[in-house]
Amino acid sequence: MKEDVSIQKIDDHLDKPVLGAAMVTAFITTFMSSALNLSIPALESYFHVNAATIGWVVSAYTMAVAAMSLPFGKIADAAGMKKVFLTGIAGFGLLSLASAFSTNIGFLLACRTLQGACGAMMFATNNSILIKAHPREMQGRVLGLSVAATYAGLTLGPALGGVMNRTLGWKAIFILSALTAAVAFCVSVKGVPADNRTAKNEKMDKAGALLYITAVVMSLYGLTDLTVSRRAEAILIAGVIMIAGFFGWESKAENPLVKVSMFTSSRTFTFSNLAALLNYGATFAITYEVSIYLQMIKGFSSDKAGIILIFMPAVQAILSPKMGALSDRIRPSLLASRGMSLCAFALGMLAVLPEHAPTAYIVAVLSLAGLGFAMFSSPNNNAIMSCVDSSDYGVANSIIATMRTYGQSSGMAVLNIVTGVVLGKGTYEGATAPVLMKMIHVSFLVFALICLAGIACSMARDKGTETDAKTKRDAK
Repeated sequence: MKEDVSIQKIDDHLDKPVLGAAMVTAFITTFMSSALNLSIPALESYFHVNAATIGWVVSAYTMAVAAMSLPFGKIADAAGMKKVFLTGIAGFGLLSLASAFSTNIGFLLACRTLQGACGAMMFATNNSILIKAHPREMQGRVLGLSVAATYAGLTLGPALGGVMNRTLGWKAIFILSALTAAVAFCVSVKGVPADNRTAKNEKMDKAGALLYITAVVMSLYGLTDLTVSRRAEAILIAGVIMIAGFFGWESKAENPLVKVSMFTSSRTFTFSNLAALLNYGATFAITYEVSIYLQMIKGFSSDKAGIILIFMPAVQAILSPKMGALSDRIRPSLLASRGMSLCAFALGMLAVLPEHAPTAYIVAVLSLAGLGFAMFSSPNNNAIMSCVDSSDYGVANSIIATMRTYGQSSGMAVLNIVTGVVLGKGTYEGATAPVLMKMIHVSFLVFALICLAGIACSMARDKGTETDAKTKRDAK
């Protein structure tokens, strides 16, 4: 039985250079994002902008990743993954360095947007490279290790970012990210095998790519600025219409950017991606908002707040490999559904967070959310990648990245909407404690409801006849 293979034998089959490259790149992107969350008040003061504007430091990055992941996944399948992967790492590092020397908010946001495009190159390829280097029975295990590296970045980010923000300033976070990217580039040049083109003669659907990018940007921009710009509602509606138009176009395209049949032929693939979209949308802003709560309500310094924020990603980092390996033996969707249920419960607890909550309460809620997300993420990714052939790994992995980052951008957009309604054009620093608590309670209540919808999607994939690609492949 494959399931009875000893850990030692499994370790003997690990491609450690490829695993190292995937884990370092997974670490670098999440480290900087989580570290920057501790610098939000400092950035707001430095650039003299309001709360809604400073939120774009996060949103510009995630929006670009969401818009570019799918096109870069297709390019990687056609042109070779290593080339796209290395380009993304190099660009990410250079733009991190440029961000450190930003003199105005416009330049910083431009760097963050371009950095998101580079992040998309990595997100669209790292797990695909990892999966191709390992046998099917190890897929959940190696994905779990990659997710663990992601959460290691999320763990170290708040702690180190908080200390750096307090002692060296927010620019130091970008400089450290640039140095880490240089290490990741060196590891990947040596560790990742030469390009193995799986679609040499396949042409890029340029019209479909342009339609997709425009649709994603317009829908997310419109949602994010819904309470700020009068034109946002029209932009949002146009973006949603264009998303529908994109799937119509792709169903008839000769060389589609994404095979619509990947969704129509597999219930598991479709609902697993929807579950990911809703889960990331519901949970992404936890660190951002709890950071505001700890610094603005509790009066903690950024480094002390960072230590408290460690608990959620630390639990994720410790348990994700175990959950990934477990999903190779039992139904991944079962683990994912239970994990999302724990996330919903944690969000509900944050929706009633007391103004003067004990630190132990906050730690317990964050740890519960970390457990829930560890149970969800790796098994859900395993369920998705098990539904596709190896020739579609790049596109499938980029779809996962798109669901993650579109969900994250949507989560930040929801937060921006709530912030705009509650704070108006005010700043976090200028708001009173009751007003900030109202913003926190309302937003987490909305996120809890979104998570409940995600649970429904996660459970829906197990209903009906399971005749998807995974079942067919396992039967061979």
